[in-house]
Amino acid sequence: MATKKRQPPQYIIGVDLGGTNIVVGAMSADGKHHFGARSIPTSAELGAEGVADRIVGLIEGVILDTIAQTNANRRDFIGVGIGAPGPLDRDKGLVVVAPNLGWRNFPLRDRIGERLNLPATLDNDANCATVGEWWQGAAKGASNVIGMTIGTGIGGGLILDGKLFHGASDVAGEIGHTTIDLNGRHCKCGNYGCLEAYASGPAIATRAREVLVREETASLLPSLVGGRLESITAETVYRAAQQGDAVASEIVRDTARYLGTGIANLLNILNVDVVVVAGGVTQAGDALFVPMQAEVRRRAFRPAVDATRIVPGILPGTAGVVGAVATFKMQHLGTL
Repeated sequence: MATKKRQPPQYIIGVDLGGTNIVVGAMSADGKHHFGARSIPTSAELGAEGVADRIVGLIEGVILDTIAQTNANRRDFIGVGIGAPGPLDRDKGLVVVAPNLGWRNFPLRDRIGERLNLPATLDNDANCATVGEWWQGAAKGASNVIGMTIGTGIGGGLILDGKLFHGASDVAGEIGHTTIDLNGRHCKCGNYGCLEAYASGPAIATRAREVLVREETASLLPSLVGGRLESITAETVYRAAQQGDAVASEIVRDTARYLGTGIANLLNILNVDVVVVAGGVTQAGDALFVPMQAEVRRRAFRPAVDATRIVPGILPGTAGVVGAVATFKMQHLGTL
């Protein structure tokens, strides 16, 4: 009896396009092995075509790295999953609007797929990060999940009854653009009072600078950036808070309250099992998570709070790549 020929392993490329960085990695199609992760700055000032060129170059490098590690052939790479800021039109492969990149109606999926001669899929970057944490991370095994990614912007993803929820027009989960203040700060999306305008990385830095200029309060923050207030970032704020700085600590507490308000609204609507909070904000640790969870308890219905775990992501830097691979499998192969 003839033995069945063993099929060579197949690989999928995952792309996580953010407002600040592009991260690309390869995974075996079964999700068990990771290869060749690379990251470079997005350089949004190059425009959509220039950023697409950077993505293609990064993918080519990851393919070569993976081949070197596994002795694979290029034909063993079966596709590319791309996570990008939205809103998107997944059917057409378009980035409809990306406020932090300045893009409108850019055909990212086909640009990448055609340049590489590989099938490609496109999904929201925060959806991908949520799916990554659900498939292999902090929300593994849950049926209903809210994912929040906090970086240059605030993105969100929803897993409902074990399925990624896109909504009627692919804009479900835009948590950063829910309104928390009717007459609040202007957001890059054009609205006022969005959660993103208060609790994203750039918003945290802006609020810190405003306090320092307005109140001339003693703080470690200027010394951490050599007196150049424009160089303050969210990371600077977290670092100062960890050193006991009063201004930075208050900024972190306010950020926690804003995020807690947003999460409480979502819990009262969706009643999920797990909320995963990922991105640079997790550097703040308990200084952020403890008051954030307290704000959720103060605002959300008790049964919803009792049923939910609010946890940091456990795939720092890779959740978007893992999720992009997963969404390729779901969209192109029909399975996960």
